[in-house]
Amino acid sequence: MSDAPVPPHHVDWEPESEFQSRAPAELPPGEDERMRAPWRHVLMLGVAAFALWFLLYAPTLQHNAQVSPVGTRRTVSLDVTGPVAAISRALQLSHIVSITGRGSGLSGGGNVGGLTVAGPHPGSPSPGGSRPKSGSEPKQGAAAPTTTTTVPPNPKDPTSAHPLRVLIVGDSIGIDLGDALQPDLAQTDVVSAALDGRVSTGLTRPDYFNWPAELTADLKSQDPQVVVIMIGANDAQDFLGPPDVPYTSPQWNTLYAQRVAQFMQIAQSGGATVVWVGMPPMQNPGLNAQMSDVNAVVQQQAVKTHPPVTYLSTDRSLGTAQGGYTAFVTNGAGQVVNVRTPDGTHLTPGGGQVAAQQVIGELQTLGYKIP
Repeated sequence: MSDAPVPPHHVDWEPESEFQSRAPAELPPGEDERMRAPWRHVLMLGVAAFALWFLLYAPTLQHNAQVSPVGTRRTVSLDVTGPVAAISRALQLSHIVSITGRGSGLSGGGNVGGLTVAGPHPGSPSPGGSRPKSGSEPKQGAAAPTTTTTVPPNPKDPTSAHPLRVLIVGDSIGIDLGDALQPDLAQTDVVSAALDGRVSTGLTRPDYFNWPAELTADLKSQDPQVVVIMIGANDAQDFLGPPDVPYTSPQWNTLYAQRVAQFMQIAQSGGATVVWVGMPPMQNPGLNAQMSDVNAVVQQQAVKTHPPVTYLSTDRSLGTAQGGYTAFVTNGAGQVVNVRTPDGTHLTPGGGQVAAQQVIGELQTLGYKIP
């Protein structure tokens, strides 16, 4: 019996005393020689890393919550981030974030973008012609030099030496327009086009991004003769109080009209011609209704402003013949163009090009000689 073969499934149990005297078995290293760790250790390490990240970036997360749309989500976010942000500031951890240069990476898009300029740069000849050389004196008895009066160049008849200065400002959809309009204008060689686009911005939340202040700075640095505006995609939200002004309330229209009128007045303050491009039809019915409200307010204020602002509707140029949403349109050359991105909100490069040609055509109608 003792010489009988042992079945393959047979287990030869060792005494308990011998088992307890052995050291715990270790997992063999993998073929790639990576160290293995129990899952509990990995989980604890992940939780600790998240806690450290949350502590470092709590002030930024709190700021994003403060500028988010008014509602329950914003309230809960502020309640969660507030105490941690206070600890982070007390420990001065924001300096670490600033040093790494990653603090703005969580801004939610409010500062994405910036001012870029393309096209010929205006020349800067000395007023009244060339100056006499240093130390030179008119000879005694010589005739007094004549004074030449320089006539300012006509902005509606620009040249490479005296290009038309155009400023384009807007939100993310305004950037879709500007990305096509800026190079189209610049390649004419008679237009200097500046683009200042900011994602996720608008006129209802200056606490997040102050467009009136930004436009004032742009006017000072660029001195534009034409200002093209496309803003409004993010404006159908409550005004932050106290007291908060709900989007659906009658007071909202009044307050938004004031914001739009102020922005138009700032754009005109330097004597520039102002063209405001309306929001296109949206695929989402709710958002489409909101953009119709925004466009109606802008159009009303454009007529009331003195001088009037030129309002360009994109309902049919970027939509159907009835002004409804469509992803494809037929351009002036008879080509079918995909004008909308899959989100049903933004413009494709082709859509930006359609809108850009609409703006250039309007400027030509206003008398600007743009080739």
